[in-house]
Amino acid sequence: MATKSEPSSSYKKFEIRTRNPNPKTSILLVIDAQNYFSSMVNPIIPSINTTIDLCRRASIPIIFTRHRHKFPADHGMLGEWWNGDLVIDGTPEAELMPELDRRPNDAVVEKSTYGAFTGTRLEERLRELGVEEVIVTGVMTNLCCETTAREAFVRGFRVFFSTDATATSEVELHEASLKNLAYGFAYLVDCQRIGDAFSL
Repeated sequence: MATKSEPSSSYKKFEIRTRNPNPKTSILLVIDAQNYFSSMVNPIIPSINTTIDLCRRASIPIIFTRHRHKFPADHGMLGEWWNGDLVIDGTPEAELMPELDRRPNDAVVEKSTYGAFTGTRLEERLRELGVEEVIVTGVMTNLCCETTAREAFVRGFRVFFSTDATATSEVELHEASLKNLAYGFAYLVDCQRIGDAFSL
């Protein structure tokens, strides 16, 4: 899988619809901020941690996802697509990056494909918490983040997608995802907009 980092762009470039997240019904998803993806995650760690801090102060729960494969049977199409270059459970690369502002009570959802809702019971967990909105951060913008945002949308969750706390292998891919998500699936936000919305 690609591990090159590119800068994020502002939400204003692609924004079509404007809305702020409701802290009373939101949850923050931090997607796959693992050592395997460190070259992409490192540049956005400050934005991820700022978003985490803003959400904590607004009493928004935080869920981290961790992509990993435990055995060949769970490789699925990813094994073919990435020629076996996968995140293997039990290796240092599979661990969440220590620079993240993660606390012991923060939930971690383990997954073995792009979408965080596929085979994880994430939807059931969010329904139990009364969540109506998800804020998406992490990597990769165009793979796991975008797939998770689309999955959330089609399940009836309102989606807010961070432009400065997501990243991928190429800026063109990052921007293509932002443009597509803004068109049909998500409201675009960044740290500044979230902070302003929560008035913290």
